[in-house]
Order: sequence, then structure tokens, then C-alpha cells
Amino acid sequence: MNKDERMDWRKKNLGLRWGIFMLGLVIMSFGIALMIKADLGSAPWDVLHIGLTAQLGLTIGTWSIIMGFVIIGVTTLLTKEWPQLGAFVNMVLVGVFIDIFLFFLTTPESFISKLIMLVSGIIIIGYGMGLYIAPNCGAGPRDSLMLAITKKTKIKVQWVRSAMEIVVLTSGWLLGGPVFIGTLIFCFGIGSVVGVTLPQCQRLVDRLIERGVNNEDFDKRTLRVDHHDGVSEEIR
Repeated sequence: MNKDERMDWRKKNLGLRWGIFMLGLVIMSFGIALMIKADLGSAPWDVLHIGLTAQLGLTIGTWSIIMGFVIIGVTTLLTKEWPQLGAFVNMVLVGVFIDIFLFFLTTPESFISKLIMLVSGIIIIGYGMGLYIAPNCGAGPRDSLMLAITKKTKIKVQWVRSAMEIVVLTSGWLLGGPVFIGTLIFCFGIGSVVGVTLPQCQRLVDRLIERGVNNEDFDKRTLRVDHHDGVSEEIR
């Protein structure tokens, strides 16, 4: 590739990364909305957003965005640096799509249907997280704050994250947010879910980007003969 072609490929590569990043956020928002509508308890941050909605009005998605701004402000004060663009996109897009999905979804009547909806939501959240993390377009507001506190205090990241979740969950519960079996399932299960979904999504994103490189630069001779029909080797 000449200089102009390499520049054009970088733009396409950047567009692909951001497209995957935003798709991941939309998928994660759908999972969050499913979990909320299952009405069996929500994730800690959503317990807080629902509690704020119950006490002060506005929509759950709006409170997600407002809290995102607050968190970005605190993070900026701690680090003296502006978070990456991805943090702002994460904050706004997730809040908007949570409200859109909540508008169309309804809560099932039977407990089994609610449980299926809840578990499906958690799995979908896991894949959404995997897709938005894999392109490396920037951490979300809450992850940015977690990393900033870890850097300042030198406390291990898992302890910082756990403390944040406990404070948020307690605050949301005191405001009337829904804490139930779904909250426990999420807290104890999301780590295992993401442990499976993130590597899968990372391999998928790497494969898509690799294919873009191969298609744009045939002189590198990285294409394999079994790729001529679009069938790639088994995901590593």
C-alpha cells in the first residue's frame, strides 16, 4: 500500500472499531433493559438509577447519563485528565438506548418467564460488554473512576470495584431501588459470564480487523488458501 492507501485503511479500521464499540453498547443496553423489566432485582448501578427515578422522577436512562457526567467529573478531578471519548459515548448511548428498550419491553407474568428474561439479560450484557471492550475505544465512566481510584490509593482494583458496587447498591436500595434474587445472580455471575464472552468477542473483533488488513494489503501474503470462499479456520 502507498501512503494514501494506508491512510484510507486506518480510517476504515477506526470506523470498524467504533462501529463494533457502539454495537456493543446497544447490545449491553438491551441486556440491562431485559434485566430491569424482569423485575427480579437489578444490577447495583441500575438499582441506584431506578431508586433515583422513584424519588426524583426522570427516566432510568436519564439518570444513567446524569450519573455518568458526575462520575466523569470526579474522575477528571482525580486524574487531572479528560477521559477518552469512549467514556462519553458510552455514557450517552447506553442511557438513551436503555430508555428506548424499556419503552417497548414488558414484564412477563410468570416467575419462570421472568427468570428466563433475567438470565438472558445477564448473558446479553456479557456479550455487549465484550463487544464494546474488545475494540479498545476507551473505558466507560465507571471503569475510568475505578482505575483512577486504584491509581490514587494503590488499592487492588478488585477491592476498589467491590467497594464501589457496595456503596452504589446500598444507596440505590435506600432510595427504593429493586434488590432481589436477580441482583445476587448478577453480582456473583457477571464475572464468569464476561470471562467467557470477552475472549470470544476479542477473537471475533481481531478476526474482523485482520481480515480488513488482509483485504487491503495482498502484498503481505497473509491470506491462506482456505480463505478463498470466506470460510476461516476455527477461532483460536
